[in-house]
Amino acid sequence: MSDSTRPVADFARLATPVESLGAADPETFAALLGACCDIVLVLDAAGVVLDVAFGSADLAREAYRDWIGLSLVDTVTIDSRPKIEELLRDAAPRAVSRWRQINYPSRRGPDIPVRVAVVRFGPQDRVIVVGRDLQAMASMQQRLAEAQQSMEREYARIRGAEKRYRLLFQLASEAVLIVDLANGRVAEVNPAASALLGVPAKKVVGREFAEQFDDSSAQALRSFLAALKVAPRIDNVHVKLAATGESLLLSGSLFRQESASFLLVLLARQDAPVAISAEKASILQIVEHMPDAFVLTDAQRRILSANGAFVDLVQATTAERLKGESLERWIGRSAVDLDVIFANLRTHGVVTQFSTVLRGEYGSTEDVEISAAAALEGAQPCYGFTLRGGGWRSGVERLGGRELPRTAEQFTDLVGRVPLKNLVRETTDLIERLCIEAALKLTQDNRAAAAEMLSLSRQAFYAKLRRYGLGELDDKDNKGEGDAES
Repeated sequence: MSDSTRPVADFARLATPVESLGAADPETFAALLGACCDIVLVLDAAGVVLDVAFGSADLAREAYRDWIGLSLVDTVTIDSRPKIEELLRDAAPRAVSRWRQINYPSRRGPDIPVRVAVVRFGPQDRVIVVGRDLQAMASMQQRLAEAQQSMEREYARIRGAEKRYRLLFQLASEAVLIVDLANGRVAEVNPAASALLGVPAKKVVGREFAEQFDDSSAQALRSFLAALKVAPRIDNVHVKLAATGESLLLSGSLFRQESASFLLVLLARQDAPVAISAEKASILQIVEHMPDAFVLTDAQRRILSANGAFVDLVQATTAERLKGESLERWIGRSAVDLDVIFANLRTHGVVTQFSTVLRGEYGSTEDVEISAAAALEGAQPCYGFTLRGGGWRSGVERLGGRELPRTAEQFTDLVGRVPLKNLVRETTDLIERLCIEAALKLTQDNRAAAAEMLSLSRQAFYAKLRRYGLGELDDKDNKGEGDAES
């Protein structure tokens, strides 16, 4: 039979072994078996081990030479004995049995798996058992099984985390969008964001993020996206919706996933409470407990918030009762004081040590000094004021570069050196001049406002300006001066 006509199964053995191998001597045959197999056992007809050879170093270290003289079924583990008995029963001359895996007990650790086959030969009906060591394969299978279990645990953990994320994303009351930074399109949107935008979620996903806002917000959006590329978080960017024109605050942070960059964007209405950092919360707590009175107003001078010291100073019961009230109710000798303060705040942003009067809820008055600052950025400009009572000042105050006596002791120090008539006249003139200079300075040379601040008629005020040589007066200002002198 030629090779072209041989069945595929016949290629498992030589076609003409006698012609090809001739009369192979036992030594050559033994060397060939030792080189090809990890274990070789020669058994007699009863299955007793007559000889053994190892081609595997791991098996040779187990020193299985003491198998000689033992039945083969006694050398394997209990669960492998039925397989050995079946192999020996099915062994036939010139036919290799099917391969079976058996286990040998090890002296150092787990059982050693070996894949064996048997064949009968010779007139004495002996059996040759050949085997292949499966320890490397078993170790590889064990590592593969452990890796698969580890992957399954990791997949389960990831699935659990994703499930929690999805649940939180869908149920969160905050409006959240995920934006793909590569193309600027919305990748995901939660129901709260969909409701805030007034557009179904399926119509938002895949659209340009900037399309959700009107043209007046284009520059703010560009700055927002550019800043997120270099800063970990950006808060409270003011934008307007394209659909409704409603003003919103944008906050966001950048994150990476699968080598791609995404933006986590939070949307909030202008009047919604905004989360603040721990540092800012500490500042607010300090302002609330500081001994100096503090009050915050809007541009219409209505009180937005006040600390406990201000509540005590105006003799109110709670800060809540002050909200919405006008600051003019408690501060200023007249409306001019607050006009001057707010004019300076709008022009310079700060006012320092402005002296005025605070009126309590029950009619008491107290001299106070006001320092203030304006926060004109943002959707709602606001103004903050700190008030300090006049009792803290020293006995001598510098005003207009001169020292003004404030105590009786300082007046009495001049007795004996200056006549009483001159002392009274000069002190009165000095105080009057300094008050006029202060009023002009506070009103930025607005003479009508300065006259009202000092409770003088305009003619009387111009007369005093003339008397002390303060400023230049034209004929119109001088008219009526004579009958207005006081």
